[in-house]
Amino acid sequence: MLLWQEYKEGTPSGYQYSQFCELYRQWRKKLDLSMRQEHHAGEKFFVDYSGQTVPIVDTSTGEIRAAQLFVGVMGNSNQTYVEATWTQSLADWTGSHARAFAFLGAVPHCLVPDNLLSAINKTCRYEPDVNPTYAELADHYGTAIVPARVRHPKDKAKVEGGVLIAQRFILASLRNRTFFSLAEANAAIRERLVLLNNRPFRKLPGCRQSRFEEIDLPAMLTLPATPYEYAQWKKARVHIDYHIELEGHFYSIPHRLVKEQVDVRYTETTVECLSRGNRVASHARSFIKGRHTTIQEHMPKAHQEFAAWTAGRIISWAAQNGPATAQVVENIMSRKVYPEHGFRSCMGIISLAKRYSKERLEAACERAVTIKGATYKSIKSILDNNLDRQPLTRQMDILPLVHENIRGTDYYNDERKHYADTTNH
Repeated sequence: MLLWQEYKEGTPSGYQYSQFCELYRQWRKKLDLSMRQEHHAGEKFFVDYSGQTVPIVDTSTGEIRAAQLFVGVMGNSNQTYVEATWTQSLADWTGSHARAFAFLGAVPHCLVPDNLLSAINKTCRYEPDVNPTYAELADHYGTAIVPARVRHPKDKAKVEGGVLIAQRFILASLRNRTFFSLAEANAAIRERLVLLNNRPFRKLPGCRQSRFEEIDLPAMLTLPATPYEYAQWKKARVHIDYHIELEGHFYSIPHRLVKEQVDVRYTETTVECLSRGNRVASHARSFIKGRHTTIQEHMPKAHQEFAAWTAGRIISWAAQNGPATAQVVENIMSRKVYPEHGFRSCMGIISLAKRYSKERLEAACERAVTIKGATYKSIKSILDNNLDRQPLTRQMDILPLVHENIRGTDYYNDERKHYADTTNH
């Protein structure tokens, strides 16, 4: 109205308001022109979520939960895939793609998603930051990801139209049905989806399914031997004990990477650690919190040697010195609540063979067993005092036992003498 009034002030005999508006509308239509997109065979697969959800009733509580609707459309044939998932999370997003490719029986050359968080970490007109898990899915299937531009819905007009068709042809037809599980809802969606893809075109020969099999399918990529396994990524700092923490469990990393940051890729079954793009560690996934999964090769050499000692190995090594040495070591560990608590004493006893000799250590251990003094200090005292070189006799049972906590017979003889003198007085 304002423009018309200004126009009439300059041209009193000009167009009346209604004609002016009609001419303005015709002019305005030419401002926003749309370029017709040509889609090559098997090239693009447009993916998005529908704003309309699928209500599913919880049988135990009666609560209604809204399931999300994933929609994918092939650019050339308009072949459509639709399924319901609980969320739009990364796990559901990648899972829907894997199931869509299985439904198609092939892989498109290019994926065109919207800029949702499960697909794009950071939007950019020229170099968008694709989520690493989504990028890994694309690498697994050998396809590429080309996100639509932000606030440019015409970049993915195919899936926009596919969402409307899914809402009208699939969801509208199921509006009077009540679903009690996600599987039940997807079974009903699949029935309507087959009808949609086989419904004849109005202006073109054939249908979505026939056009897909004729044009798209021969030009698409073949499916890999195994479907994509969902994996998550995180960054972790290698602790001073050369382990990284993942959901409460600790996994070893080569010790040279201590205090460095690594990329961690983890699935339900495996944990992989990468440094500068190279895999440096791989472990079986464990869900036991507070425990460690350690590979011996990741440890420094000194730690490897220490960790290699077990109760069985120590006893076996002691047995190489002689049966008495093995018996002493076994007695020490049997007296401990945890055998590991006796490792240091046993290692000390075994090390005495270097200072004296294997023969002398064996003799000292034999004497220690006889006098029931199977300790490191007792055996060392025997060796220091050359008692191992004295012959063992039956009188050995009454010989003084060298031990820091035992006072000896002389002490008690002196005590008895003192007690007798005191009594007489």
